[in-house]
Amino acid sequence: MTSHLVHGYEVVIGFETHAQLATKSKIFSRAPVAFGAAPNSLACAVDLALPGTLPVMNRRAVEHAIRLALALGSQIAPRSVFARKNYFYPDLPKGYQISQFEIPVVQGGSLSFYLGDELKTVRLVRAHLEEDAGKSLHEDFIGETGIDLNRAGTPLLEIVTEPDMRSSAEAVAYARELHRLVTWIGICDGNMQEGNFRCDANVSVRKPGGALGTRREIKNLNSFRFMQQAIDFEVLWQIGQIEDGHAIEQATVLFNPQSGETRAMRSKEDAADYRYFPDPDLPPLVIDPAWVEIVRAQMPELPSQMVRRLVAEHGLSDYDARALTQSREMAAYFEATVKARAQPKLACNWITGEVARRLNLEGGSIADAPVSPQALGWLIGRIQDGTISNSNARVAFDHLWGQAAGEPTGPTAPCAASPRIGSVGEDIDQLIDALGLRQMDDSRALEQLVAEVIAANAKSVEQYRAGNSKALNALVGQIMKASASKANPQRVNDLLRKQIG
Repeated sequence: MTSHLVHGYEVVIGFETHAQLATKSKIFSRAPVAFGAAPNSLACAVDLALPGTLPVMNRRAVEHAIRLALALGSQIAPRSVFARKNYFYPDLPKGYQISQFEIPVVQGGSLSFYLGDELKTVRLVRAHLEEDAGKSLHEDFIGETGIDLNRAGTPLLEIVTEPDMRSSAEAVAYARELHRLVTWIGICDGNMQEGNFRCDANVSVRKPGGALGTRREIKNLNSFRFMQQAIDFEVLWQIGQIEDGHAIEQATVLFNPQSGETRAMRSKEDAADYRYFPDPDLPPLVIDPAWVEIVRAQMPELPSQMVRRLVAEHGLSDYDARALTQSREMAAYFEATVKARAQPKLACNWITGEVARRLNLEGGSIADAPVSPQALGWLIGRIQDGTISNSNARVAFDHLWGQAAGEPTGPTAPCAASPRIGSVGEDIDQLIDALGLRQMDDSRALEQLVAEVIAANAKSVEQYRAGNSKALNALVGQIMKASASKANPQRVNDLLRKQIG
């Protein structure tokens, strides 16, 4: 494993990630899970720990844990146990959290990802099911704190790694890959702004080859950018403390995005401080092997599997295939584009280029793209058959995007967002003609245009004849400009070479 030294110290990072499971109800009650509801409107008697209530396990939450284990190559415990994790905080009605300690449902496994061109692998310790706590709402301007228990009982899967990461960049790459995986297999929506994917980073430093240092846990990092900033600051702070002769004390810290600094919230508890013991209200969780096989049969093709298939089936590079599998939606968009007659490499270039550019400008995801993959595939097909140049195809694409999004774009054709290839093709062709983007088919007119450019650019012609190949590019540019990009660049090159001699 590559070591990244910071001022002579090795950075050691482990992660604990809380993924909120995509269930309709809570983990031990039938209360609904929803974001943005009025405070305390989604907390039932079980969530509030009223006397006489008993928890009942959510089967879908267990199924999601099985899906993660299958995706990570982890062991699925045939029998796991729930425990009570005791601590006292206003947003924890019972005075304890139902979690798993000694026997978690998911054990071991690993997650591989790329950091630049280098393949990294992080080992996993475990993933265990637990319930979320409520939320304290601090109203500083009136000096009061309120408690919202809507989140109490929300199902979580806590995913714990070994301390295998050696830089903030590696830690962020791991978190991004885990985020991609849990959303890909459909167990978490990954919405970090709503707290549905939260990371805690355990950070320590040591001299190379030395014993592990004392770790400090940075809590509730819900942004990849803040994650890297927080880890970088914490690393430098710890090194500074050690260099000044101070010992690092184990603590839980918070990151302040405004100041870019971490600050201690409380001393870090150890497992003994939580006084874990088996929950007497919940029987052991027993998972039948037949259930595991049913879930396995329902699993989607994983990102790593799809990368290998796209390389084998479509001749894409590993880099391009990884770019197209950043989400299941993008991968599906690509495959639908290819199915609609687009050459795979050209489809990849357009999706990771023009489509991504427009989505980035508008802050959307591929699911928000107003141009259907069928329309894009047909447009790319018109580049391939020489109907339209690549540059003019971009003009047509921008018009398509604007039409589907309801933007004023000038000349129009019917909206090309329909999945029906026939109607889409007619729409695209009508738009190309309405915008005057069709490439020149008149050979005599094109030959005349080439002759005129050659006559007007004698210096470039002589430079090309003298061996300067770039001079030909200048002549091609002049012809494309004179033809309003309607001339076929390949035919222009051929005619130029023929007429220059």
